[in-house]
Amino acid sequence: MDHSAVVLVAHGTRDARGADTVRRLAARVAGAVPAQEVRLAYVDVQEPLVTEVLDDLMTRHDAVLVVPLLLSRGFHVDVDIAQAVAAHPGSRAVAQLGPDPLLAERMVQGLEAAGVPSTAHVVMAAAGSSRAEAAEDVEAAADQLDERWGGPVTVAYAAGTAPSVPHAVAAARADGATSVAVAAYLLAEGFFHDRLADAGADHVTAPLGDDDAVLAVILSRLTTA
Repeated sequence: MDHSAVVLVAHGTRDARGADTVRRLAARVAGAVPAQEVRLAYVDVQEPLVTEVLDDLMTRHDAVLVVPLLLSRGFHVDVDIAQAVAAHPGSRAVAQLGPDPLLAERMVQGLEAAGVPSTAHVVMAAAGSSRAEAAEDVEAAADQLDERWGGPVTVAYAAGTAPSVPHAVAAARADGATSVAVAAYLLAEGFFHDRLADAGADHVTAPLGDDDAVLAVILSRLTTA
């Protein structure tokens, strides 16, 4: 049965800017699929949690699609969201947003908009996770960016996982890079993105945000589902 409702599941943040960005993104999705009920849920920090939203939606819908607004697999996708879906027959989850070529194109556009030279060394900064599958997804996203960028691309993490972003920036300079940019592989503003400003790079891009590319990835998940 085709789904008649959609739950967009974000991580959650205490940062008002990041929370607003995610709400704008959810509103754009709702506007693109007016025939479906679209709800926003979270796995941490903010409420309502995904289980609460599914509890409510399953009283009115036979089929609900859950879309993780996360850029790689990890505990929240494989445990939090998976368990919530398993507890609600009639719901099912699609893949997280990344890696996806559209997001790589968005990062290139962000670098160009920031005035980054095409030969600059780019450090792609992800949030960080202790799970191997998350690292694999981040590496795949970096490969997609590398295919589209003129200079070298390396991976670093804003927290919890090595190498750190400052370490990666310093390593790039030690290897002879005259210009180093940090491409934020983050969905929205918040603690992780704020840390990038102190990494020692010449440029730091904005988060992916509620950009057309992010919307297109979400809609593609809905279509292929």
